[in-house]
Amino acid sequence: MMRLSQLCATSSSVPANRHPRGRVPRISRGPFSFPRYTRTMPVVALTGGVGAGKSTVTEVLASCGAHIIDADALAREAVAPGSAGLERIRERFGSSVFGPDEALDRSALGALVFGDPSARADLNAIVHPIVHELYDAALQEAQRTDPNALVIYDVPLLAEARSPSEFDLVVVVHTPAEERVSRLVHFRGLDPEAAQARVNSQASDEQRLALADVVLDSSRSIEDTRAAARELCEELERAWPDRLDTVARSFPRKAS
Repeated sequence: MMRLSQLCATSSSVPANRHPRGRVPRISRGPFSFPRYTRTMPVVALTGGVGAGKSTVTEVLASCGAHIIDADALAREAVAPGSAGLERIRERFGSSVFGPDEALDRSALGALVFGDPSARADLNAIVHPIVHELYDAALQEAQRTDPNALVIYDVPLLAEARSPSEFDLVVVVHTPAEERVSRLVHFRGLDPEAAQARVNSQASDEQRLALADVVLDSSRSIEDTRAAARELCEELERAWPDRLDTVARSFPRKAS
């Protein structure tokens, strides 16, 4: 198996004075140090721009035995039928973002906000506080049911909506923006303008990389991305062996 240093790209080109924790993000070559912050269980933030392949990495980490909290799922819950969040969206954006069945038309809402920073800010102001509350509840539930679990918070908008200081480790799944636009066109069927608008609506590559402790290169094949994710599992297992013993059992070691 290729080593993490081969499959992941260090972001050492980011100046230290731009890093919110006062140091240059890097690929850890020795064991990670957990927990960085005071908490009864470690929490790893996993982030990446749209089209980067973050879902692939999340699937691998889940198969390792990690407990996944999905920010997108929380965002859907925040605007579920009958919720206060949904009513606030109706008040702000009107009936044009609702279908005939009165359900939220996510495509219509996305088309409206991705090209309009003001509308996007209003939507975020509605959804993000609710998502934060739901995350806190999900984390408490994870602590109650399995206090030894490693929690992965799959959070696409970490740079936009959360502070990296909340987490013990920040992993950025990285593919350059131009390649992500191409993926959205070829694999999700978006036209180039819509794909570019979606990428532009999120934090830039530079902003996201500045938060990273680990940068996982997902710009190559899906198998390379999965291999990098498995390598990350092994690194986490070495950092927290008593809590991540399922990782070692999930992925038999292969010769390099």
